[in-house]
Amino acid sequence: MPLVSPRNKQKPPLFISSDVFKRPAWGSNHPLAIPRQSAMLDLLEMLNWTGPGNSKVCQAAGRDTLVRFHKPAYVEAFWQADAKGKVSQADRQKYQLGTMENPIFPGLFERAATTVGGSILAAKLAGERRIVFHPSGGTHHGRPDRASGFCYFNDPVFAILTLLDQGCTRIAYVDVDAHHGDGVQDAFTDEPRVRCISVHEENRWPHSGTIDDHGNGLAYNFPTPRAVGDNAYGDLISTQVLPLIREFEPEAIVITFGADALDADPLSAMGLSNSCLLQTCVQLCDLAPAAVVLGGGGYNPWTTARLWAAFWGLISNQDVHINLPEPARKMLKSLACDLIDPEDMQPEWTTTLLDPLP
Repeated sequence: MPLVSPRNKQKPPLFISSDVFKRPAWGSNHPLAIPRQSAMLDLLEMLNWTGPGNSKVCQAAGRDTLVRFHKPAYVEAFWQADAKGKVSQADRQKYQLGTMENPIFPGLFERAATTVGGSILAAKLAGERRIVFHPSGGTHHGRPDRASGFCYFNDPVFAILTLLDQGCTRIAYVDVDAHHGDGVQDAFTDEPRVRCISVHEENRWPHSGTIDDHGNGLAYNFPTPRAVGDNAYGDLISTQVLPLIREFEPEAIVITFGADALDADPLSAMGLSNSCLLQTCVQLCDLAPAAVVLGGGGYNPWTTARLWAAFWGLISNQDVHINLPEPARKMLKSLACDLIDPEDMQPEWTTTLLDPLP
């Protein structure tokens, strides 16, 4: 089945980013210490798919904004840890900062705050009845009082809060990251205006989001088996997820579009092609007049950069079926990732955006 672009949006899509996300981050020996954001942004520039006419630069959210969801003591401790470049033992234990999972590295607070600023801007612009794509967002594990799962602030929460501020009374949050969107579900467990839906791999960290986990009755979780594959995944989306959202009739939808559900991601085993995940996200975007699409997980730099570049190409009416030009191929061939063995590299990772059809 050919990929189909989204429909029924009154205004053209917008892309949200910042040069902050091109900077080296995460130090070393961390699953996110890979050039996934920079590779995706470079790829879009090389294809001439982004520019002043369709892109917006986001700014860091201020501390007064961050404390709307996060505890002031946590925001202060995080700011101090970033400024000093170190964390006290007490703060490390209390706020989970400076751990192997959530390390401190130069520029971290600005990066995390800019992620939030991007999601707030995306939600404001999506309210004009359009799709807004902020691929550096999707830090869905962040907790009010601590970091969790590589996530320091929870930018999807701020996107939803912004839509609520704009008067939305029915917001669907849909998380297709391979890991359960626990932080967002818990943030809105008592908010009847928000319906949280997560499709993720079962028995995968954070080991929540079981099929019978409905929060306080407003959440729906669909754990999938390992190696679920395109066909079974597509059936799940078509027969259970899409009808559930249509019944809710959302005025806006926020999607965490993690790339870790793709085949060859080192931190999950769902085994999806990017065409399957792309079409899923397009189908979701079509269910509400306003759509915010965020990034999320993705620990293979080639598959992650290609997915998000292809999604932007698809919603902005570019030819996603192209063979990549030589500069783009050269850039992709120059990437490195300790989590991917050379013999597992696939030819399409450096030559095209789309995976071969099964």
